[in-house]
Amino acid sequence: MANIKLKKGFDLNLQGRVTSTAILKAPKSTLYAVVPDDFQGIIPRMEVKEGDHVEAGAPLFHDKTHEDIKVVSPVAGLVKEVRRGERRKIEAVVIDPNNESQRLMHDTKQDVKTLLLESGLWAMMRQRPYDVVPNPDVRPRDIFVTCFDSAPLAPNLIAMVQDKADYLAAGVKALKQLTDGDVYLGFRPGEEMNVEGAIVNTFEGPHPAGNAGVQIANTKPVNKGEVVWTMDVVTLSRIGELAKTGFVSFDTVVAVSGEGIKEPRLVSATMGCTMASLLQDEDVDGKRIICGNVLTGVKVDGNGWLRAPYRHVTVIPEVTKPDEFMGWASLSPKRYSIYRLFTSWLMGRKKPVSMDARVKGGERAIVRLDEYDNMLPMDIYAEFLIKAIIAGDIDKMEKLGIFEVAPEDFALAEYADTSKLELQRIVREGLDKLRNEME
Repeated sequence: MANIKLKKGFDLNLQGRVTSTAILKAPKSTLYAVVPDDFQGIIPRMEVKEGDHVEAGAPLFHDKTHEDIKVVSPVAGLVKEVRRGERRKIEAVVIDPNNESQRLMHDTKQDVKTLLLESGLWAMMRQRPYDVVPNPDVRPRDIFVTCFDSAPLAPNLIAMVQDKADYLAAGVKALKQLTDGDVYLGFRPGEEMNVEGAIVNTFEGPHPAGNAGVQIANTKPVNKGEVVWTMDVVTLSRIGELAKTGFVSFDTVVAVSGEGIKEPRLVSATMGCTMASLLQDEDVDGKRIICGNVLTGVKVDGNGWLRAPYRHVTVIPEVTKPDEFMGWASLSPKRYSIYRLFTSWLMGRKKPVSMDARVKGGERAIVRLDEYDNMLPMDIYAEFLIKAIIAGDIDKMEKLGIFEVAPEDFALAEYADTSKLELQRIVREGLDKLRNEME
């Protein structure tokens, strides 16, 4: 086991952290939904139509390119709506639950690859390069499992799987059949678990230490022509449960947190439930609801859904003080910056801060201040990579390390960026462009 110390990055200490370990049960959701956009790289083709009955675990749609990659229903019920947007893009498949006991059972005697594809758990994994659902025709060099989340207000992932050691071991055993390399588990120091068959590493340092890309880069970087898979420890537990029981669990624990929540809490729910069921009795008027964390999450409204990849819902003020006295020149100790621009830094970083959803500035030219590099503990030239992506220079993108990164790796740099560029969007567009050229 190696203990890896990271110095670059920053921990954003926001108000509204969950302090209790008690897990409350969310009210039953009236509807559930699966959103195809949560499965990056998949072009959905429907297997059901409105009015069809589905079991929990039954396929809803498959990938147009790789038809054996399926995305399944988290609950049993009737397909109430296939919601479409512009150019008939499938935006959500909405299910009206009517029988929680109907779950599809899978044959655990079949090979692991087929089992994961049919169960829908394959779509829960990601591959580097491109940060997309893995190509089933490519065998990965290694598989990396992140066992902690270092993002602002993130829940403790280990607490979600503390009593599932047998499932973790079974999950590692299953994954070992899919790679000629190793299965790596990345923990926070003091939280590590000995899981048979896996290589355990610990990562010490600020966010983004919990990101899969950072852990890969500081363990065994991805080179051109290589493929690795990533997932979090909750997905690993689900794979192990499937291998041992034949059933997929779609239950999850969600951290409902943020300054806009009266009592931040852990909630037991089912993937795809409505935000209304998670935020019951909360006043969310004039507040930003984010499925995920404040850096990488997706903005939703009160009628939105708990999206598949997320274990976290954050609620923050939309705008607190639109007209502040003296604006950016204010000497108020409540003003906050990760740089030493305001007097608040004299009081230290331990006190949680209040922050709303405003950008506070407009897009401008990139200024070479090493801002990106200081927020990204990876051996790449982040600012030059962003410029290469904007310029569309594929050769430079490859040389500067685009195979190693995902949009989430640039989320903290985007927050710290004085140029106010949408770095995650830029990286996503660069990865998509590269993938279209290479495949």
